[in-house]
Amino acid sequence: MGRLFGTDGVRGVANADLTAELALGLSVAAAHVLAEAGTFEGHRAVAVVGRDPRASGEFLEAAVVAGLASAGVDVVRVGVLPTPAVAYLTGSLGADLGVMLSASHNPMPDNGIKFFARGGHKLADELEDRIEQTYRAHRTGEPWERPTGDGVGRVTVYDEGFDNYVAHLVGVLPNRLDGLKIVIDGAHGAAARVSPEAFARAGAEVLTIGTAPDGLNINDGCGSTHLSLLRAAVVEHGADLGVAHDGDADRCLAVDGAGNEIDGDQILAVLALGMREAGALRKNTVVATVMSNLGFKLAMEREGIEFVRTAVGDRYVLEEMKANGFALGGEQSGHVIVLDHATTGDGTLTGLMLAARVAATGRSLADLAGVMERLPQILINVPDVDKSRVATSPELTNAVAEAERDLGATGRVLLRPSGTEPLVRVMVEAADIEQARAVAQRLADVVKSALG
Repeated sequence: MGRLFGTDGVRGVANADLTAELALGLSVAAAHVLAEAGTFEGHRAVAVVGRDPRASGEFLEAAVVAGLASAGVDVVRVGVLPTPAVAYLTGSLGADLGVMLSASHNPMPDNGIKFFARGGHKLADELEDRIEQTYRAHRTGEPWERPTGDGVGRVTVYDEGFDNYVAHLVGVLPNRLDGLKIVIDGAHGAAARVSPEAFARAGAEVLTIGTAPDGLNINDGCGSTHLSLLRAAVVEHGADLGVAHDGDADRCLAVDGAGNEIDGDQILAVLALGMREAGALRKNTVVATVMSNLGFKLAMEREGIEFVRTAVGDRYVLEEMKANGFALGGEQSGHVIVLDHATTGDGTLTGLMLAARVAATGRSLADLAGVMERLPQILINVPDVDKSRVATSPELTNAVAEAERDLGATGRVLLRPSGTEPLVRVMVEAADIEQARAVAQRLADVVKSALG
């Protein structure tokens, strides 16, 4: 068994990789590790638990709740809500722990468990490692210390979470959205109710697609990984823009009035300029990852905004932001963190702030996003390979060096093992798209032969 925790919690095929037994065991282990770390000292422990609408989330939620309560933790169930809502409620309710059941943009058969620390922040890698070690030790038979009587956890339902979270989102907007027509694609996921409600309360005329989750259709041909439906709907209805979420709504991509995709880099660029204008871009710096388009870096340099790169994963963006007091960061995939208002990527908040910028300036989204020009970037996912050997394969090292010589100073290469799936991502940027495509395919072939 490899490491359970990836870059975004524990994920796998529900009831195959991610079983009820694993969910229960990890929850008990998390309770014990946090207790040993002093998190619960002096009071009765409380955890917030939420999920996305996947069918498997029903039994996995039951397992997590059972595990926490059996370890003496009181559980507040908030039901189907976005990941950032669970993070927000963990903080606003003063809980010691948050748990979100979701596999984000992954297909329906997958699911995942993500833990939040007090305040709604992601757990440190060191705590995740200790939880995993503790789980493994007890899985082999070492007995748990179990409370009895009034020491067991109690379970309550918190129906007010939806309204409290939506009110928070609308309350932090710099201006209303009156006069805008916006199409929202909820990916049949956790934002299916939240996002349309928030945009409507902020004053927008809202049209929706992907907002009828049935437990089986999450991310199915819709949402941020499938923008064709949103593009068509925006054009058909003459909307000002469209917003697309993933299954757990911690990311947001957009389309402009002509149906053109606005990716996370462009969204970051638009928000960075707006926040600087408002005096909210602390240290005049935006944080993004190594996957960000070279065009984003060039745009920020031209606008006089500092740009800091991190490893891929919004947790690493967040760590850099917290360590240095930065206010804005994100990923090309649409994870955007506005640290003054959220502790994690928040797709609904991102969409609202993007729309607020359109409303405040009176400019189209296409015009605003034109601040940066995306250089040709080719991304190829190579599945079913040994991603652990990316950094140690001599054949791959030589192929990358050759590709970098071919591209010269006008491009770059990035090979990255996925943190959540058994694949390697090959990314190539170049001034010419045909060159980028040829180099990327050549490297993908090498990855397959060397690591397959």
